[in-house]
Amino acid sequence: MIVATTAMIESHNITEYNGLVAGAVVMGGNVVRDIFASISDVISGFSGVYKSKRADAREAAMSELKEKARALGANDFVGFDLDYEVVGQPM
Repeated sequence: MIVATTAMIESHNITEYNGLVAGAVVMGGNVVRDIFASISDVISGFSGVYKSKRADAREAAMSELKEKARALGANDFVGFDLDYEVVGQPM
């Protein structure tokens, strides 16, 4: 299945729109991971732990959306958008 952020896929003709597909993935926190990520942020300014967790969330979201699109009879996915939100963090 082709997933595109654009409204069209070059060299493919869209013959039918099957509807809107939406999904949500919630990834739980972990106190130990959060502490080590905070230390890493202070020391190096980069948290590999959270980068890995974000990649896991992205893959889970993609799998969910593809499954829902296939259930509607779609063979490609156009107009893909992915947003991340951190719940419970002060702004």
